[in-house]
Amino acid sequence: MADRTKTVLSCMLGGAMLALAGCGYSQQSRFQTAFLPAPPAPAAALADVIEPPALKPNLYLRDTPAILNPRLQTPVLSMRRQTLADKAEARFQRGRKLYQARDFEGARKEFDAAIDLMLEGSDQPMPDRQVWDRRLDQMVDAIHRYDLAGLGAAVNPDEEARFEKAPLEDILEMTFPVDPRLKSKVREQVQATASQLPLSINDAVLGYIHYFTGRGHRTLLYGFERAGRYKPMIQRILDEEGVPQELIHLAQAESGFLPRAVSRKAAAGMWQFVAFRGQQYKLMQTRYTDDRLDPEKATRAAARHLRDLYTEFGDWYLAIAAYNCGPGVVEKAVERTGFADFWELRNRRVLPAETTNYVPIILAMTIMAKNAAAYGLDNVTPDAPLEYDTVEMSAPTHLALVADLTDTPVSELMAMNPALLKSVAPERYSLHVPKGTGNGLMAALDMVPAERRASWRMHKVESGETLAGIGKRYGAAPGSIAAANQLAAGGPVAGERLLIPAAAVEEKAARTRSRTAARAAARRRTGARHGASARGTATAHAAKAAHGSTRTAAKTGTKRGTAKNSTVAGSVRRGPATAANRSRPRATAN
Repeated sequence: MADRTKTVLSCMLGGAMLALAGCGYSQQSRFQTAFLPAPPAPAAALADVIEPPALKPNLYLRDTPAILNPRLQTPVLSMRRQTLADKAEARFQRGRKLYQARDFEGARKEFDAAIDLMLEGSDQPMPDRQVWDRRLDQMVDAIHRYDLAGLGAAVNPDEEARFEKAPLEDILEMTFPVDPRLKSKVREQVQATASQLPLSINDAVLGYIHYFTGRGHRTLLYGFERAGRYKPMIQRILDEEGVPQELIHLAQAESGFLPRAVSRKAAAGMWQFVAFRGQQYKLMQTRYTDDRLDPEKATRAAARHLRDLYTEFGDWYLAIAAYNCGPGVVEKAVERTGFADFWELRNRRVLPAETTNYVPIILAMTIMAKNAAAYGLDNVTPDAPLEYDTVEMSAPTHLALVADLTDTPVSELMAMNPALLKSVAPERYSLHVPKGTGNGLMAALDMVPAERRASWRMHKVESGETLAGIGKRYGAAPGSIAAANQLAAGGPVAGERLLIPAAAVEEKAARTRSRTAARAAARRRTGARHGASARGTATAHAAKAAHGSTRTAAKTGTKRGTAKNSTVAGSVRRGPATAANRSRPRATAN
């Protein structure tokens, strides 16, 4: 009996000890700490050339169930990404210092390492994907500017402008389902919305609102961001021409505010003018320029064309339809049916399929823009408005020379002058240059013989440089440099500028392909191998490539075959009026 009692007591004692041990199991501690606030993440010291954007909510994870977003993992992933960002920033800063010391090879290695670290962070799931992607894009842009300045930019007198696919071109012939929950909501919004353009609600408009709220939301976001560059100018011109301000959304639908957008029918520019229609409104084309690609000239022409169409048809919907398919098509549809009403013509299917959806797209964008908070558009950070000085060229002038004199990358000058088809600005061309550099540029150009401005360069001498070294860089004989600058005996003096009597293409550093941005583009295209999260990343980047936000492939001279292999050829090397562009007719005939 005593033995049995001892056995029972021993079992009870052992059970109690096990229970106490169970209470100390580490899982319980982790469960308890899950309710404590997460420690603050260390702030990253960003370079002054890479300002982090404002934090945006992830519109696609707003309704994510809690079970798919466990709290225990969030601080760990956030801290890891922050660590990667800090390391990438440190490598980027070391690259800057090496670049300033003219150690280009060392700078290249550091820049490549910085991009690799950022891409490593891109492979992980995260709720703030847009913020991370924008931070990566800003770093790539910053490094690309160094590429153009000395690490290996393509400076070619025969280089032609690159053109981009109009982002909404593929959806103009598509229709989308209507979310029944939207009808009453949108009807209330329209009743409370002030608009110079009449707003109508029907299933076609609701279908596009549903599309832009879901699958097409990124397209809308990127367009709204780019709109910031041109919105003040467009609003001013629309007001001066006396047409509704809401017509700015035609540029969103036509091109996504991409100045070099080109359609399958060779309509070109932000407002998608075909050649003959552009000429009617003084948008001329030459070997070197295409006024349809000039944002300000094309906006003026579009406003006047729309005003003329409204004068003819007396209805803004018919005017917008005629802008898309041409006034002759609308005139014939009205004559055939006897109805001068867009919705009636749409129902009778006497207009091109593209045109029947074109007006609903404009109305959907207008309604969503005027009710931005209701559609997740209130957190968009628009690009800064473009500001520039304008200098008229008195002789053909290469942009590489302008870049030398203004300390501006050639790519930035090309972006400010989208109407230039080549990297040489012709005589009497009004060239846009960074704000505050116009007067200095005019004075500096006087130092260069007019007949040499299309080929000569200007070099700022750095400490320790010799004529032999400078000549080797540009492919020019040291004696030629000395003669062009009337140099006496002795080497060049640090800080002075030397004329380089050589063709702009001959700078050897300029023949090296920019590897950093190419590496980022390549890694993004192969992101699908990293799993579901990376597949989402790859999809997002493919969309950005199509809409002009991911610009790395175009910047680095990616070969044409690469563009064809991408999901959507976002940057293609094609002119605005080539035979290839006419392979599939488009209804647009501005």
